[in-house]
Amino acid sequence: MTTNPSWDPAQYLRHAGHRARPFADLLARVPDLPAEPPAGPRIADLGCGPGNVTTVLADRWPTARVTGYDNSPQMLADAQAHAGPRLDFAHADLATWTPAETYDLLVSNAALHWVPGHLDAFPAWIDGLAPGGTFAFQVPHNIDAPLHALMRELGNTPRWKARLGHVLRHEDSVHAPGVYLDRLARLGCATDVWTTTYHHVLQGADPVLDWVKGTGLRPALDALADDPEARDAFVTEYRDLLREAYPSHDYGTVLPFRRLFAVATKAA
Repeated sequence: MTTNPSWDPAQYLRHAGHRARPFADLLARVPDLPAEPPAGPRIADLGCGPGNVTTVLADRWPTARVTGYDNSPQMLADAQAHAGPRLDFAHADLATWTPAETYDLLVSNAALHWVPGHLDAFPAWIDGLAPGGTFAFQVPHNIDAPLHALMRELGNTPRWKARLGHVLRHEDSVHAPGVYLDRLARLGCATDVWTTTYHHVLQGADPVLDWVKGTGLRPALDALADDPEARDAFVTEYRDLLREAYPSHDYGTVLPFRRLFAVATKAA
């Protein structure tokens, strides 16, 4: 699986409202942060993307010092437009990142499914929390949905398997809810894990394809970037499958999208 695809911030942000809603739902379950030191709480956004939701952290905790971390130069270039006196952005690969200071909140929005072995990072991340600090994240939990299943099935057909069979996300990119609950509870955290299925009503022509062009389809687009004719052929075949799986209605196209949430608070 490709873990570091190229990103197009403009494409990703075409559905910014739908993508930001789970982050708001996640933050609604984050408890009060530890007693603020003179400098205010310390917050990290792991996999901040273009920074549009990182600004929500700065708005909610205006005395905090917030850093958004990402490994995409394209995303970080867009994120820098949001930087301010207490909000900055830095390059980091979540596969190897460990806290270099103590944080009151570590939060990650739709990023960990791109990080193989992310469970193994949890002990160091929890160690980096202040007593009473929180680690909160959400990830897509829909790898079995037509959106992804059709992409994998097409990518594994004889025409495409050699070029795409190894780059697409597989079922083990996100674990079952109980796996996260067990891992975080064993690290001494009071942990709340849940799933929610959103039914996004999307507008425009082929909106589900447009959605996935900003996320899950990126590895395939990268793998075929040197062959525009093949890239366009794959996208067309995939588009036709999505049209059947997600039919258009007078009011729009419905994209059911299940997400997994976890909020783990370290003992005070």
